[in-house]
Amino acid sequence: MFFRKQQAPAAAGTAPWTEEETEKLSKNKETQYFTSTMNTQNKLWFFNVFLFVFLLAWFLVSFFRFPPTNTKPHTTLPPHYTLVNNTKSSLNIIPTCNLENVSVYVYSLPAEFNLGLLKDCHNLSIYTDMCPYVANCGLGQPLWPLPQEYSSSSSSANNYDNSSTSSWFATYQFIAEMIFHARVENHPCRTRDPKRANLFYVPFYGGLYAASTARESDLKARDALAVRLAEYIESQETWRNQKGKDHFMVLGRTAWDFMRNDNKEENVVDYGANRLLNLPAIKNMSVLTVERQPWIGGSKQHGIPYPSYFHPLKFNEVVRWQKKMREAKRPHLWSFAGAPRKGSDKAAIRDKILSQCHKSSRCELLNCGAISNYKCHKPMEVLSVMRKSEFCLQAPGDSFTRRSTFDAFLTGCIPVFFSPHTAYTQYAWYLPSDRKTYSVYIEGDRTESIEEVLLKIDKNTVKKMRERVIDLIPTLTYAHPNATVTDHHLGFKDAVDVALSALSNQLHLLDSS
Repeated sequence: MFFRKQQAPAAAGTAPWTEEETEKLSKNKETQYFTSTMNTQNKLWFFNVFLFVFLLAWFLVSFFRFPPTNTKPHTTLPPHYTLVNNTKSSLNIIPTCNLENVSVYVYSLPAEFNLGLLKDCHNLSIYTDMCPYVANCGLGQPLWPLPQEYSSSSSSANNYDNSSTSSWFATYQFIAEMIFHARVENHPCRTRDPKRANLFYVPFYGGLYAASTARESDLKARDALAVRLAEYIESQETWRNQKGKDHFMVLGRTAWDFMRNDNKEENVVDYGANRLLNLPAIKNMSVLTVERQPWIGGSKQHGIPYPSYFHPLKFNEVVRWQKKMREAKRPHLWSFAGAPRKGSDKAAIRDKILSQCHKSSRCELLNCGAISNYKCHKPMEVLSVMRKSEFCLQAPGDSFTRRSTFDAFLTGCIPVFFSPHTAYTQYAWYLPSDRKTYSVYIEGDRTESIEEVLLKIDKNTVKKMRERVIDLIPTLTYAHPNATVTDHHLGFKDAVDVALSALSNQLHLLDSS
């Protein structure tokens, strides 16, 4: 130890040192740093100086290297979840906000509300290992090598694109909250100054949390994180200004998963993983979700697209893809990718579709009810069926909405709906008000065959409808989160841009009323 007092040496069998010799040794040692002859007062002085310098250095390094979470937003992710295609932007490029009256502030939440959940990605779902899907900020694993028709390049010797810098990913259907977060982190309309913001984004990964606690029998424990989030947000000064009216969050699962209503008097527990959307604070906020509850008048729930597999970095990728879909040969009149369902209404519609498709030579069926049919889990196989079809049937599944609807739009396949709540009451920000311009609606209890209904639509009308569907591709697509880093602006409005503009317009109307 530095401060242990040394003893004067005395060999066995030798005479003890004289007082004069001992004093001489002490004087010779006084000039050495941290020596055994340093007196107690000097030791304490040097110790205090050393401790002060050490603590000061530690404080300075900690403060500048690791700033408090409430003063600096998250701009980095754990290595496993960082983005692919992380192209460095030019020093001359300054991203510009092209959205009118949009300035969005992103809360830097404690890690338990978003990134911290990813550390246990193997247990985020009771059905599947989510680690591959939360990679690349929620885009999932890159899909490559790609068939040439999905490539951004103009040619390939072997009809496959072997590049790892593709804009196609095996994206999970319930992951919009992560992709939205990553996109806004790099968005040119983002501000780091809350005083300049008119929108406040709360990046809570509520869908991932809900899925991870699905088997939790203790309802209080299941609600715990949602309750803590509400308490945290209410404690912020930025919240108190307008009581959350200018705040919003994004949920990658349906609203039903967050609307559990416990009736304690009758000992009845409603459907839903937790009661996030029933908490008073959250009710004041706007909530963007892939499926809203359509019967709540004046609801602050807004439908956003399910993420498909295409996440372009630049507008020219979108233009090339749209051109390919316009020129695609479509030998099938109609197609359906799905499985039978239990329950009266859902089962009846799907049974009708499966039965009629089996009997028709004009229908292509991808039966996902067959265990051996691995194609249903292969994105390119699903898209290939739709890309070769004029119409894609969208029957309700476990809930009203389907990711398949947006796969159909992506491939230029005209969607056929059997419930207004599959699209018409969900995505008002994204779809034209005149549903006949881009879709076909068939009442679920209609006795006429599906094929007969579709054959009655003349070819010129079909062509116009398909063109409208293809025109909608950009705004229904989630661009790659690095898109605005590689260029000064994206060149088109994607699903995130549409949502931010709509939220800003909505807030403006509320303020002016």
